[in-house]
Amino acid sequence: MILRAARTDEAATLTALCMRSKRHWGYDDAFMRRCAITLAVPGQAIARGDVQVAVDEDGQPLGTAQLSPPFDDAIELDKLFVDPPAIGHGVGAALLRWAMDETRARGAKRLVILADPHAATFYEKMGARFLHMAPSDAVPGRQLPFYEVDLRGPQS
Repeated sequence: MILRAARTDEAATLTALCMRSKRHWGYDDAFMRRCAITLAVPGQAIARGDVQVAVDEDGQPLGTAQLSPPFDDAIELDKLFVDPPAIGHGVGAALLRWAMDETRARGAKRLVILADPHAATFYEKMGARFLHMAPSDAVPGRQLPFYEVDLRGPQS
């Protein structure tokens, strides 16, 4: 597996990967339609250098992560999705480590994560601290676990 910056011509491919990854958890078509905008990987984010992709030895995407622009002392992990066949093979961990390192390099002190409930255990195992439940950015009335990774201490 290789981590590299995403290319703008990969936006549609990475968006499709995000959709497959989300659907893997059993969400129905109506739910997926409500999430479509937040699952899209914008070309502008790629052009800013905010999107990383994990690829296999043939260059096929295995997963992707996107950071938000900084706010206050934090950066939000806007997306982290792994293609279902690659789940459990270290792709998500590598992408989260990239997000933490990149957040630190950009001068932010915290990485914050509005997580899908199915990913909560993963984030906790990776050292994220649960803060509270927060409103979904895609589905009105849905509450999601909100985490932070404090980056002020020694590197993980």
